[in-house]
Amino acid sequence: MEQLLHYVWKHKLFPLKPLRTTDGMEVEVIDPGLWNTNAGPDFFNAKIKIGGVLWVGNIEIHLKASDWKLHHHDTNSDYDNVILHIASDIDYEPCRPNGEKIPQMELHYPTYLVDSYNELIRTAHYPACYRLIPSLSKLLMHSWLNTLQIERFEEKTERIMRLMEKYNNNWEDVFFITLARNFGFGTNSEAFELWAQTIPLRAVDKHRDSLFQIEAIFFGQAGLLDATYDEYTDKLLKEYTYLKHKFGFTTSDNCRWKLLRMRPGNFPHVRIAQLAKLYHTSQGLLSRILEAETIEQLRPMLETDTSEYWITHYTFGEVSTPVKKSLSTSSINLLIINTVIPFLYAYGKHRGINRLTARASEMLETLKPENNFITRMWKECGVEAAHAGDSQALIQLKKNYCDPKKCLYCRIGFEYLKRGSC
Repeated sequence: MEQLLHYVWKHKLFPLKPLRTTDGMEVEVIDPGLWNTNAGPDFFNAKIKIGGVLWVGNIEIHLKASDWKLHHHDTNSDYDNVILHIASDIDYEPCRPNGEKIPQMELHYPTYLVDSYNELIRTAHYPACYRLIPSLSKLLMHSWLNTLQIERFEEKTERIMRLMEKYNNNWEDVFFITLARNFGFGTNSEAFELWAQTIPLRAVDKHRDSLFQIEAIFFGQAGLLDATYDEYTDKLLKEYTYLKHKFGFTTSDNCRWKLLRMRPGNFPHVRIAQLAKLYHTSQGLLSRILEAETIEQLRPMLETDTSEYWITHYTFGEVSTPVKKSLSTSSINLLIINTVIPFLYAYGKHRGINRLTARASEMLETLKPENNFITRMWKECGVEAAHAGDSQALIQLKKNYCDPKKCLYCRIGFEYLKRGSC
């Protein structure tokens, strides 16, 4: 419940009586400071008056005052600039490393706030704030969704930049890994990313003019050529064995492909075949994507199908009714939303090209919203996504706020607590 005490301080939900330190000095809160969710004091750069004297510095909050010593703040120089220690249970006098006592104040949360918070945290209904949502203003929801959209951009950018560090700042390699991950379309995303990280792209590039050789490398590295099913797989296996020996490929045992309860068109065999064809036909894809100014220019770049073998197969060795297995429009849209647009944003931010970050937002808002269980859930609650920017925001809301029960950090949660139980 310490976070709830943070919330009380941040929003100045204080009792009507004057605030005082434990030694009787009046406290006036001018600015509660910036809420810090990382290591260090709980609030930075607060402005308060203690006994009429203005103090500017940090605030630390605990349920029990003795937590100051328990958490070793008394020996940590990061807490030297704490100007006020707040606790609900005063059982200790905090001091700085030099022995100087720190002003301390007792603070409690209102009963109505505890009741509302417990209702949010403990309810079995999802989302917990469903009763309040229909009464929220369109302006509030629009503002919150815009913020969440930016948060999601930043989160995906961080992911891309972590990969950039791992792959020597090679944008092409990182783009391929990100694209491959999203060819997993959720169910096999992790497996596709692990697989992509084993693909020796410099070696593949030497054979880029041969779709057969690309398939041999791709399927071999995926661990899907572990047996001979027919003449085609026999040829693939022989070619892969030769290329593996030639280039010294290393494989991973971590790829766990999922096929259970999956539509055949989404089998990893089909998706790898489609990605192989795309890689074969789209040299310089990232450069062309960065130059594209509209969704209409992007879609043809991602259109792909498979080699002839896969017209009559969904897996190796099992003949099926002939069907050309092209990427659907909805699949291409998902690749644009989850790969292309985040790359535009990340590349633009990294290189300081503002028109690319702006283009990323504009493109996202020209696409139809995603139709998945998350967007459908929010629609049932009265929040309907107008475009893909909104649907990405709603995904961010569920994953980063609803699932971990971070209602205190959510604007909807704030309104819920502010109004009390509905």
